[in-house]
Amino acid sequence: MVGRSEEVLDALPVAERDRAAASRFPPWRAEEYAASRTLLRALLREIGEDVAGGPVAARPSGRPYLPGRPDLGVSLSHSSGWVAAAVGRDRDVGVDVQTPAAVGDRLLRLCCPPADAEALAGMPEARRRREFAWIFTVQEACVKAVGRGLSGRPWNVPVKLGQQAGDWGRVNWCAPRGGEPVPVGCAWNASPPTTS
Repeated sequence: MVGRSEEVLDALPVAERDRAAASRFPPWRAEEYAASRTLLRALLREIGEDVAGGPVAARPSGRPYLPGRPDLGVSLSHSSGWVAAAVGRDRDVGVDVQTPAAVGDRLLRLCCPPADAEALAGMPEARRRREFAWIFTVQEACVKAVGRGLSGRPWNVPVKLGQQAGDWGRVNWCAPRGGEPVPVGCAWNASPPTTS
């Protein structure tokens, strides 16, 4: 599930616990914090797993989890006013949303196969930014699904230009290009959610 922070906060009730926690952050970060958790709570209600105002906690690595609900894997993401949330029953999940931004040739070569990096480098700037964002959302979602962020070396997750679904080891992923307003990737695995 993905949405604009201000639209999520205007349309959905914010749990008091999330509002209080968000107040400790600078305004821009507080909005994304509250919106991502509000979106997660709406997604949980939608799938019949309402946790009401219960906590959305974070492990030392920063990975979110629901205390008392080890059967549900959750993931959150935010980027320049956009937020995303994912939930998996009996599996870990990862989600990432990216607003397209400038990307240099070095990053293209790091994250993409040589032919794709060359194709991206030759694209008009706006398309290059958007296509790279689609690739990187998948890479980031995959490493989140295994409980790592950048330390998981997302650039090693093979994603081809224009690819909409695939796998990385035991992790499956999708990039729903048809209807999302910004690039978003989601990944999940067959293992029960981790407790570390």
